[in-house]
Amino acid sequence: MSLHRKSNRRQSDVVWRDEQRHYPEFVNAVTKAPVRPRTILEPFVLLLSPYAPHLAEELWQTPGHPQTLAHEPWPAWQEELTREAMITLPVQVNGKVRARVRVPKDADRDTVLAMAKDQERIKAILEDEILVKEVVVPGRIVNLVVK
Repeated sequence: MSLHRKSNRRQSDVVWRDEQRHYPEFVNAVTKAPVRPRTILEPFVLLLSPYAPHLAEELWQTPGHPQTLAHEPWPAWQEELTREAMITLPVQVNGKVRARVRVPKDADRDTVLAMAKDQERIKAILEDEILVKEVVVPGRIVNLVVK
């Protein structure tokens, strides 16, 4: 996913100063990954080539590509790979943010509410108070009103 965001960014705005901040981010994520699939690394090398052509060419030849990197097409933009699968929602109690919860983007109301109530700070508040109202705005916020 991260790679596809970088791909579109490169196509729309070629500015080295801006881009140099994003490549280490990707390299760190790939380095920590237990498996490094070729389908991820090859587009990365293509995106690196305008900035570090000699290094990119070396990286391209290492797995055994017979042709030079210069003859390869630019990675295609894939919108669906840029969408986040998880989102962070604030959990409010009586209008004050008391916690944040990571939930699947397409989670239904009941799932979001259950995950919000499962937060330690929220559990502690709900033990001592009476829950009056639950408001869930999908993809935006969870608000609990207590007495």
